[in-house]
Amino acid sequence: MTGSLQIKNNKYYVVLNVYEDNNGKLKRKAKWISTGLTVKGNKTRAQKILRETLAEYEQREADEAERRQHENDPSNMLLIDAVQQWFDSKTKVDEVTRQGYETLINSHIKPYFASKKTKLNEVDKDLLQAFINQKAKSGRLDGKGGLAPRSLKLLKNVLTQTLDKCVAEKIIPNNPCQFVELPTCERYQSNYYTTEQIDTLLGAIKDEPLYPLVRVTSVYGLRRSEVLGLRWCSVNFVNDTITIEHTIAKVKTVIAKDKTKNKTSRRTLPMTPEIKSLLQSLKSQQGENKEAYGNTYNDNDYVFVWEDGRPYSPDYVSRTFSHLLQKYGMPHIRLHDLRHSVASNLLNANYQLSDVSSYLGHSSIKTTADIYGHLDNRRKLGMAEALSGHSV
Repeated sequence: MTGSLQIKNNKYYVVLNVYEDNNGKLKRKAKWISTGLTVKGNKTRAQKILRETLAEYEQREADEAERRQHENDPSNMLLIDAVQQWFDSKTKVDEVTRQGYETLINSHIKPYFASKKTKLNEVDKDLLQAFINQKAKSGRLDGKGGLAPRSLKLLKNVLTQTLDKCVAEKIIPNNPCQFVELPTCERYQSNYYTTEQIDTLLGAIKDEPLYPLVRVTSVYGLRRSEVLGLRWCSVNFVNDTITIEHTIAKVKTVIAKDKTKNKTSRRTLPMTPEIKSLLQSLKSQQGENKEAYGNTYNDNDYVFVWEDGRPYSPDYVSRTFSHLLQKYGMPHIRLHDLRHSVASNLLNANYQLSDVSSYLGHSSIKTTADIYGHLDNRRKLGMAEALSGHSV
C-alpha cells in the first residue's frame, strides 16, 4: 500500500493508491481521505495521520487476503457439507440404500455436527468417537436410549466414506475415522416361536385377511420385503416352485425393485401341496375380486393385495401382525422373527447350517452361524455324546 499527502482547498488529504478488480484485471485508483486539517501549522499532524491510515489499510488488505485464502482452502469446508457432497456423488446405489443414507445423514450426522460448526480440518479421532459414543448412549429419536449396533456401524460407514473421499481429493491428509471404535454389544437374541406356537398362531388367525401372508412367511422364512414382493409370475404351479426375485421395501417411501438383498437371496424354493392349494385359492379369489371391482381394480401381479388389488404396504403388514398377536394373546414377536423361527426350528430338527443358509438366502454360511449358531444345540449334543462314548 502506498500513499501521500495532497493539498486541496487549503486542507490536507491522504491519497491512497488502491487497486480494484475490473473484470478480472486490477485497476489502480486514487482514494482521497480528508484529514480535516488546514495546511497552516498542521503538516506534522497530517503526516502522522498518513502513516496511521497507511497502516490501517495495509492491515485491512492483509486481513482480506487471509480471508480469501481461508475461503479458498477446502479443508475449511464444514464436515456436513463434505458429507452432503459425498451423498450427492452416490448416484449408482439402489434407492433403498440411498434413502437409508439420507435418513442417517439428516437425522443424526447433520444435527450433531451442524450445531458445532465442525470443519474438515478440525475433525479428529476424539471428535468422531464422541459422536459415536453419544449416539450409542442416547441416539434414538424417540428418546428411548441408544441406536442399535447396525445403525452405529452405518453411521461410521458414512463418515468413513466421506473422509476417504476427502483424502483422495487431497483435502485432508488422513482419515481419523479408521481409528474410531464401535461399542461392544451383546449378540442380539431374537425372539422366535416354536413349531407348536406357530401352529397355534396359524390356527387363531385362520380367518384373518393376513393369514395367507403369515402362512407363507412361516414356511419359507421370507423377509418382509420378499413376501410383499412375491408376484404370480414367480409362482410356478407346474413345477411347484416359488422364486424370490422381486422385493418391496420402505425407508422413506415404498420402493419396488427386481433385486433381492444379495445375490444368494435370489432363490427358488419348493412349493408344498398345502402352500400350492393356499396360493391357488388366493389367485382364484383375486380373479373374482377383479371382476367385481371392474375398472376400479388395481391390476398388478402381486400375490398379497387388498380386495381392490392394491398391494399391502410394509407398515400395514408389520402393524397388523402385531395387533393380531395382541388380539389372540400370543407372545409378542416381530414379523421378521418368523424368519428367526424358521431358522431355529430347522436347526433344532437337525438340519445343517449350510442347508438353513441356502433356504433363507443368506449371503454366506458365516451369516447364518453368527445369527443362529448358538441354537444348533442338538447336533452339538450328539457330537459331545459321541466323544463321551454314548450312542448318538
